[in-house]
Amino acid sequence: MQGTSVRSAALSALPGAMWRATFARPDDGGEPPGGEPYGPGDPDGPFPADVLRALPPGFAGRVVARSGERAGGVLWHAAPDGGGCFPDEDGWIYASNCALPLLGGVTALRFAPDGTLRGGYRILSGADRCGAGAATPWHTWLSGERTPYGRVFECDPYGLRAPMPRLAMGLFTHGGMACDPDRGVVYLTEGEPDGCLYRFRPDDWGDLTTGVLEVMAGDPGEESVTWERVPIPALPDHVPLREQVKGARRFAGGGDCRCSDGLVRFVTEGDGREWAYDAGRERLTVLRETAGGQGGGADGEIVLVAGDRAVPFLRVTGGWTVAGPSLSPAGDRLYFSCRPPRNGSPAPAPVTVEVRGPFHDLAGA
Repeated sequence: MQGTSVRSAALSALPGAMWRATFARPDDGGEPPGGEPYGPGDPDGPFPADVLRALPPGFAGRVVARSGERAGGVLWHAAPDGGGCFPDEDGWIYASNCALPLLGGVTALRFAPDGTLRGGYRILSGADRCGAGAATPWHTWLSGERTPYGRVFECDPYGLRAPMPRLAMGLFTHGGMACDPDRGVVYLTEGEPDGCLYRFRPDDWGDLTTGVLEVMAGDPGEESVTWERVPIPALPDHVPLREQVKGARRFAGGGDCRCSDGLVRFVTEGDGREWAYDAGRERLTVLRETAGGQGGGADGEIVLVAGDRAVPFLRVTGGWTVAGPSLSPAGDRLYFSCRPPRNGSPAPAPVTVEVRGPFHDLAGA
């Protein structure tokens, strides 16, 4: 489902049981460097035997961090959520949101060219339920709070500058974010049962301090939509943003959001739909839907999206979900987190994993 690309093979974590893996698990003859392999049937691994389906041929995986344990010298956070990758000299960085109440924030992992974990560090602390995230074209990380008056923080994945709140982007329950560099806007979904889709148009692309926040408007069921300015985007305890514009289009719990080549894809968790907004034509359509939405212990999956092609890649079962998928800058490693089902019984800790392999070939990019 967060604009990483392999020229532009964007990743999507779609809700619900849309695809079942049929590939055999490869035997690549050894363990990936800097971690441990995972797979179905491993009683000592982080997942129950039926959780993680086999990887396609030519791909291998490892655990890079477990919640509650140290990774690269930093305590890896609980409730990992949105994530994104960034170039780092000869290596790369993976930044991951923490969706804990009041103790949320962002932690980053720094990797060497061979995949060895060089270190870890916090780039945002003391935020509240950081779920949504997006990487900007100027290599910063946007982290949004999933609370009724949640803020967006712009964070430095390299750990050199302090995180800054970007209040002009709106105070609301942030479900997902995506940057559109061609049009100079950031799209934002709202994680409310009657939430909206917003777009932020900064005064200067590359500086999110000031700008105009707009909400999508239009009749339910109609493909044609318009955008209306939100009068008061950043005043705490004021009228919620979704109530400020008459005729604002409503969605059942906006979730993850991606943008590639003028096409904005986002999911609504309440009804299990994936939507597509064509920014050039200003048209909104439903790409697919699943019965029952994402509630009730639904599974999670990752789909590679290249242009108008969607290639199912990986599915976790048993009520586990995936979060924060992002490709490394070279496009040969995929990072994401897996979270156990919320069924009240003792469960394994969430884990953050890496899958390496020929993503260019699989996505046809």
